[in-house]
Amino acid sequence: MFPERLRALRQGKGLSLPELASALNQSLADYPRERANTGPQIGSWERGVNTPSYIEMMKLADYFNVSLDFLAGRQYTEVELDDLFTSNAQLNFNGHQLSANEKTAIYGMIKGFLHGKAEQQPAQAQTDELTLPLDD
Repeated sequence: MFPERLRALRQGKGLSLPELASALNQSLADYPRERANTGPQIGSWERGVNTPSYIEMMKLADYFNVSLDFLAGRQYTEVELDDLFTSNAQLNFNGHQLSANEKTAIYGMIKGFLHGKAEQQPAQAQTDELTLPLDD
């Protein structure tokens, strides 16, 4: 899954292999013991011939602004909203970056909505029942 994701991300930005290598090499100052990336090296990752190191994966994730899990092909079928709202993750909605206060307010609204819904369920259960007259 990683090779396909990497190729899709690169092509989505309209980059050639050498252009991506050059972009990744801009972060060499952050990783002084790393060697410069090359187009053929990245091509071998996209073909699944070789796999990048952890540092290379970090550089790719930072450059494309995606998580390591996404790059590795991990898919989540369930996300716990408590974990999402209490994490340090930056949340966006329609291009608007949510502030800490906005995240807290939205979390409170969701929690209040679910609490209110839980209180209504016993009453709804009574009204949702169908009673058929069986005496003729």
